[in-house]
Amino acid sequence: MAQPQSVITGTGSCIPLRKIPNAAFLDRKFFEDRGQPYPEGGTQRIVEKFEEITGIAERRYVTDDLVASDLAFEAGRRALESAGIDPETLDYVIVAHNFGDVKADNRRSDFVPTLAARVKARLRIANPFCVAYDLPFGCPGWLQAVIQANYFLRSGEARRALVIGAETLSRVCDPADRDSLIYADGAGAVVLEAQIHDRPVGILSHAVRSDTLEHSELLWMDPSFNPEGDGQLTLKMKGRKLYEYALATVPGVVRQSLERAGLTLADVDKVLIHQANGKMDEAILKRLFKLYGLSEIPEGIMPMTVSWLGNSSVATVPTLLDLVLRGELKGQSLASGDQVVFASVGAGMNINAMVYRCP
Repeated sequence: MAQPQSVITGTGSCIPLRKIPNAAFLDRKFFEDRGQPYPEGGTQRIVEKFEEITGIAERRYVTDDLVASDLAFEAGRRALESAGIDPETLDYVIVAHNFGDVKADNRRSDFVPTLAARVKARLRIANPFCVAYDLPFGCPGWLQAVIQANYFLRSGEARRALVIGAETLSRVCDPADRDSLIYADGAGAVVLEAQIHDRPVGILSHAVRSDTLEHSELLWMDPSFNPEGDGQLTLKMKGRKLYEYALATVPGVVRQSLERAGLTLADVDKVLIHQANGKMDEAILKRLFKLYGLSEIPEGIMPMTVSWLGNSSVATVPTLLDLVLRGELKGQSLASGDQVVFASVGAGMNINAMVYRCP
């Protein structure tokens, strides 16, 4: 008997309405990590250099009335609509995030009940055997949730899963830290279904690594750099070390996933990578091609949204996929038989990659 294969049958995303251009930060007062303000005129230089380094010109923030589970619900609803299925037939609702619901007037993370439980309830799913749970894994969380769902579907234990990535990083970053310019909000989702095909399609393989021994403290929570801050914890990162870690390790994980699928980079039509930093992603792609002895990178192989959506953590990859499949990214599309590499890095220590063949 043929083994079920995990196929994406629907996608959805929720892109917040508030557009925040880099110019919005020109009146911001930034501090160094020891609480010293940058010299006069420093903000202008920081904003200009930031766009040059990251490629980010603007990002999206949620309005004050919304939280991460609201975005997750909307992205999930659109994915279900795209798939054209009854939500009651879902076996799993998995929501990847890292900070839960954080309100505009209270930056404490709210995880109870889980975001997946909140989404399931708002979708009015009565089926008690539809299992809802959350998955925190840093920025690669959505892809890791897809990998988990793939195991459930291929085992025959489940038929359908809704996998969502949602985050509101604007609520947890430090406004006095120049790294705050990177972060954004959003949500993306897919419906995965177990199907029988006469050839391998859907998820073909994956690879994952966690370097906790030396890299588990590249991201952490600490009070604001502003010595007059309110004392609440905010997201911090060692950006340069994260950049170096990503360049050193992501290409190898992608190659491992391709080898497990019996493919090479020459077989890949698209690379959908976590939208963290445009320049970093370009450097990763160059190193990946260098691993295979290739110097010429096909135009358009790596669609990008980071310039106008920023880094929305777990939401970047599913949002990117949704925009491509809906024809909302100029010059980008996917067709039957196309082979796609998904890749993500984050939390300072986690990397995953997955190979997918469009049915």
